[in-house]
Amino acid sequence: MKIAKVIVDVPASSTNQTFDYFVPEKFMDMLTVGMRVIVPFGPRKIMGFVVDFTSESSFNKLKDIIDVLDLTPVLTAELLELGKWVANETLSLSITALQAMLPQVLKSQYKKELVRMTDEELPEDIEHLFAGRDYIPFEEFESSSISYYQLQKLIETGDISIDYLVKSRITKKQVTMVKPAKDIFLLEEAVEDLSKSAKKQKQLLLFFIEYVHEMEQQVLLKKVQTTTGTVKALVEKGLLETYQKEVLRNPYNDDDFARTTPLELTTEQREAIQPINETIEANKHDVFLIHGVTGSGKTEIYLQAIQNVLNKDKEAIVLVPEISLTPQMVKRFKGRFGSNVAVMHSALSAGEKYDEWRRILRKEVKVVVGARSAVFAPFENLGIIIIDEEHETTYKQEDQPRYHARDVAIHRGESNHCPVILGSATPALESYARASKGVYKLSTLSERTNKKAMPEVEIIDMRNELHAGNRTMFSRALKDKIDKCLEKGEQIVLMLNRRGYSTFVMCRDCGHVKECPHCDIALTFHKNSNQLKCHYCSYEESVPEVCPECESDLIRYFGTGTQKVEESLTKLIPEARVIRMDVDTTRRKGSHEKLLSQFAEGKADILLGTQMIAKGLDFENVTLVGVLTADSMLHLPDFRSSEKTFQLLTQVSGRAGRHELPGEVVVQTYTPDHYSIELASHYNFNEFYKHEMSMRKAFQYPPYFYLALITVSHENNVKAIQSTQQIAQLLLKAVGGNTVVLGPTPSAIPRIKDRYRYQCMIKYRDEPHLRKYINKIKSVFADEVRKNDLLITVDMQPYHMM
Repeated sequence: MKIAKVIVDVPASSTNQTFDYFVPEKFMDMLTVGMRVIVPFGPRKIMGFVVDFTSESSFNKLKDIIDVLDLTPVLTAELLELGKWVANETLSLSITALQAMLPQVLKSQYKKELVRMTDEELPEDIEHLFAGRDYIPFEEFESSSISYYQLQKLIETGDISIDYLVKSRITKKQVTMVKPAKDIFLLEEAVEDLSKSAKKQKQLLLFFIEYVHEMEQQVLLKKVQTTTGTVKALVEKGLLETYQKEVLRNPYNDDDFARTTPLELTTEQREAIQPINETIEANKHDVFLIHGVTGSGKTEIYLQAIQNVLNKDKEAIVLVPEISLTPQMVKRFKGRFGSNVAVMHSALSAGEKYDEWRRILRKEVKVVVGARSAVFAPFENLGIIIIDEEHETTYKQEDQPRYHARDVAIHRGESNHCPVILGSATPALESYARASKGVYKLSTLSERTNKKAMPEVEIIDMRNELHAGNRTMFSRALKDKIDKCLEKGEQIVLMLNRRGYSTFVMCRDCGHVKECPHCDIALTFHKNSNQLKCHYCSYEESVPEVCPECESDLIRYFGTGTQKVEESLTKLIPEARVIRMDVDTTRRKGSHEKLLSQFAEGKADILLGTQMIAKGLDFENVTLVGVLTADSMLHLPDFRSSEKTFQLLTQVSGRAGRHELPGEVVVQTYTPDHYSIELASHYNFNEFYKHEMSMRKAFQYPPYFYLALITVSHENNVKAIQSTQQIAQLLLKAVGGNTVVLGPTPSAIPRIKDRYRYQCMIKYRDEPHLRKYINKIKSVFADEVRKNDLLITVDMQPYHMM
């Protein structure tokens, strides 16, 4: 008697456990851990993951598993263990953690199909089942007498594949193939018999006689310059036949990438890679932090370390921040490892993501390059995990499960006995502190590989510009430098720290600012649609002509957005060709790549954008970088704001003068004396680190203390405050004397989507049982959450204090 332990897809704390189900005879031999099943749950049928088996259960009446969705497990044993760890670390539900590891496609409704993958003879009963077809509905197999176990074996050998047809039709891409239906000599006879007017049909048959065995219909029609009608006529005569063939959507054409060979390493690079290679050889886990200035050749170290891992027949995961997953980054990896690379990021369609994921599952690739969630790639023989630009906050997932990719990578590195490499020109303070203490191994690359100097940085005090009567957003120095660059035919990158046209709309008479009626935040003005939009709940309305408070018509726009900068640029320097890159211009699939390649081909002089242009770009003709609002981040309610400002300025400065031409950087600011701006202009990370660490110590912030943030929201303001108060009191009773519990205080944005938000912050150094306490508190409020729509979210590593 075999009993499966199943985690069901009901995201509620009351079901956050395993449930026992009987394994029916037909699934007995083939069901393994990590497969998805359909089980009866109350009156419903729902999906669940098999996580374990047992021979006895404490329940006497067990129901049977209804169906098995997978014939090969979608989660490996290691990923199941990882799921448990992630759920525990982030205080999220097991089902949420497991779902986070799978592509979107596997979470929708679907039908299954069996697809024949070989021309070889299959076992007789299977041949009989396929009856000459290339694919059959899964139901036909279910109603046959063939065992699941036999089918599973054929899937393992690759003779048959199982596919999910999602009702939204995104899982599979089929192409129509055309092939001769008769032997060549019969086709030759048929050509003679065709009437004189059937010229295109003749041409098509001759094409098959002469060249090909089979061909994709789209390609064929182009080659012979004919239409589907011609093909159809020949199919009806029984001379040609068409069939559907599945192609895995590869978002990149691997032939487009010129192959590259390893470069000669500099002394610094050799010193950095040697200890990494030793750990790879010894199958040992260690964390390395490579602190290298922009352009110091970190990527080459990654590529050569991966090559060593591949030589040992192991696999590699490379994480890059979503915004620097540029074609340039993909090109570097595809150029070195060709079709051995799968790429996972948010610009791919759901179908492309699914196909890339299947290539990993089928062991067709050895390297994954991707954003945050690629850390869950289903590899079973991991040899290295690399996190580039490790300081990026996008590695932290902001909804459940709230994991940090760096922590997940290190946990996987431990389980797989392999090294984890963190690389950055401006490491996160937490990582650098660990490296200084010897918890991580530190390597420093202090110079660029081409020995070029880092660009000169000039800081412009915008207050002086105002006094001198310059009311534009470009300082006189920046304007002069832009003019000089244009004269020489060189390119410029301008970065602005915001999005939208102008931040808010205000009445000049009474000072009224238009706010979102559902969220306590000013609405943002978008010029092209002439709408005010809320960036939190998507509420929008037209711009008022008169002030709703005092009926004055003195409505003015305040703040600077990329659209506004673009307008002033064209007024100021009409001859400059500008490409604007921000959230609005890069919405459509592929637009990001398109804009960057236009800039690379020299079709524009100025690339103007938000933070997305600060990282990972490498253009040889860029000699000037201008930062328009260096201090807009310094005033956010976030203890990391100085660190983020320093990182951003250092990163964006690194875009200039990367090749033969020397570069320069102009930073415009209203707070030129702030240490993060001043030290970034000298690329002085060590000095910044010392200064910032003393601030963090004084105010008890990470890395000296850990933080946890509990946010409570409810439609009733009083209810939200009271619940947060109760939580704070329960916490104070449970934690040690050195732990600080702050709150309840209103969140930085006190209301979103008509829900009031209060928060409670915990600062602690040593609270080994904190997760247990918080879970207990959550269970105290379980009824409130279920019946009264109270929402309690816990973030054990908050990056957004909003």
